Amino acid sequence: MHRSLSSISIVVALALFLSGCTAASGDGPPSPSGQHSPKTKTMQAFHSEAELTVYLRQLAQKQARRSLFSSMTSLNSAVPEAAPAPLAKAAKDGSNESITNTQHAGVDEGSIVKLHGQHLVILRRGRLFTVALNDRELRPISAVDAFGPDSDPGGTWYDEMLVSEDTVAVIGYSYQRGGTEVGLFNIDSAGTLSYRSTYQLRSNDYFSSRNYASRLIGDKLIFYAPLYLYTGGGDPFQGFPAVRRWHKGATSGDFKRILPATQVYRPAGAPDSDYESTLHTVMVCDLAGGGFDCKATSVIGPAGRVFYVSPDAVYVWVSEYSRNAKGQSAGSMLYRMPLDGSGPSALKVSGSPVDQFSFLESADQHLNVLVRSDGYGDAMWSAEKTAGSIALMRVPVDSFSDGSEAVPTDRYLRLPRVEGYAFQNRFVGDYLLYGAGSGWGYPQKTQLAMLYAVRWDSGDLYALPLAHGVDRIEQMGSDAVVIGSDGSDLHFTPVRLAQSPEVHDDYVRKNASQGELRSHGFFYKPETADSGMLGLPVALPARAGYRHLFETSAAILFLRNNSLQFEEAGELAADVTGAKDDGCRASCVDWYGNAQPIFVHGRVLALLGYELVEGAFDGTQLREVQRVNFAEQITAASRR
Repeated sequence: MHRSLSSISIVVALALFLSGCTAASGDGPPSPSGQHSPKTKTMQAFHSEAELTVYLRQLAQKQARRSLFSSMTSLNSAVPEAAPAPLAKAAKDGSNESITNTQHAGVDEGSIVKLHGQHLVILRRGRLFTVALNDRELRPISAVDAFGPDSDPGGTWYDEMLVSEDTVAVIGYSYQRGGTEVGLFNIDSAGTLSYRSTYQLRSNDYFSSRNYASRLIGDKLIFYAPLYLYTGGGDPFQGFPAVRRWHKGATSGDFKRILPATQVYRPAGAPDSDYESTLHTVMVCDLAGGGFDCKATSVIGPAGRVFYVSPDAVYVWVSEYSRNAKGQSAGSMLYRMPLDGSGPSALKVSGSPVDQFSFLESADQHLNVLVRSDGYGDAMWSAEKTAGSIALMRVPVDSFSDGSEAVPTDRYLRLPRVEGYAFQNRFVGDYLLYGAGSGWGYPQKTQLAMLYAVRWDSGDLYALPLAHGVDRIEQMGSDAVVIGSDGSDLHFTPVRLAQSPEVHDDYVRKNASQGELRSHGFFYKPETADSGMLGLPVALPARAGYRHLFETSAAILFLRNNSLQFEEAGELAADVTGAKDDGCRASCVDWYGNAQPIFVHGRVLALLGYELVEGAFDGTQLREVQRVNFAEQITAASRR
């Protein structure tokens, strides 16, 4: 499923689907604990090119015999994502303040706005911008295309960005050139941007409606990428992970393969998934010293997947698209690919996670995963239509081995289902929280919804009634906030996560809906252990979730938290009257959002499309003190 403008109709169809579907039934697993014996086995790699060649030829013969299932190709084209591989754990203690709502501290995620010293770097509709923050100002500094001067941006989406020291990396996907693109840009101490180079990585489309393509640990850029093995005829390695530096007139011969046979692994006792066989590849590209040296490790498995990056490893949960009589995946495997360069390991598992937030590698050296019996992974829109029974799987990290062993049934804790369309889940502190809301569809009128809180270490379960759906679950210090619609109003409900979790009085924003669905649209800035401020883009009431692709949020709402009592601090609103045609050449739909709250250097800012708006406190209320249209000012200056 490509993200061309013609796919907008697919988004609308998805919204209609979500507003009319109900959760499917299915059988799911039982209750926790159980002893384990430590394992040291890892999966086996192929020993040589010759051995891997024989395997691929045998796979091609099997696929040829199953060609009557070729109609499944449409499913394969819908599966996205991008790239990591083994690296030495090396998170640097940067002096830059984080302005991204990340899942793990020290594991940065690709986003549309980052901080570089005294400058904000913003990715917007195929261009990069910088805005100076010095001396309490907001001053546009620089703007460049987010693609190379000799590249045609047609058919390419430039989605997310990371900053490592003085390098800005823009991550995109080109349907025209067929692969993940990484554009590298220099940024100097004055905030001036300059194009350096573009690299292309062979991969299938990385897009996910929830997950992010890239992570950054220190100066290591990490991607996960699926590559589907269609091995009929020709060189079996022609589609293997490879990198080329883009230049005008570049050909397929410029690609340099980065995956040797000895870095391709196959789990013991893998499910029979000949048709869907996929190279699940973790790539790590070193940005140190201005370079782009990439290494890859791959595991062969079925196509459906969810990936999660902890501070220690990349986890890839793979499932078959084919279904049994009960509508469940015929087989699933969970791979663990350590970031210290050691060999990957695996376990046979049941069901499928919903998205990256279904995972937690906890400090007690266990992996905790919420699974559903009817899930397809998080490729494209798959996370938006998961259904079936729910369970919490909890396993020791050292129980991973060569893939021949299955997680025992007593390592799954059966959990209650929830009513609703779009399933949301999040690990916060000692708890797994989950519920359901409207997602990409239209807000639904809700008389009573349920939020479930589960202690992941003990399995203790709590049911917490809410007056609204669950569209967002976020960490707020040691507690949580649950945000959702009742059909016309937007509710913010604080949840105390003590020995027994409890819901506190909610704040209701009348006649409003969420302006952004992605996790980076929210940010909480703690001030003390019990206080802080949160920001979230808001939009018109009853606006369907998918409308954020085409419309800027009306404002960013700021709430002050004082011991789980919410008070409105104010809002910073967009100015729609001055909107002009930006002559967009690439990425002209905001798949990754266009609005975020920013708390930086003691200041409160709102990114709203091409505007940055700053607020300051007049007593307890936030008022606007300045705003700048960074695109308009830079382009006007360049025309003079």
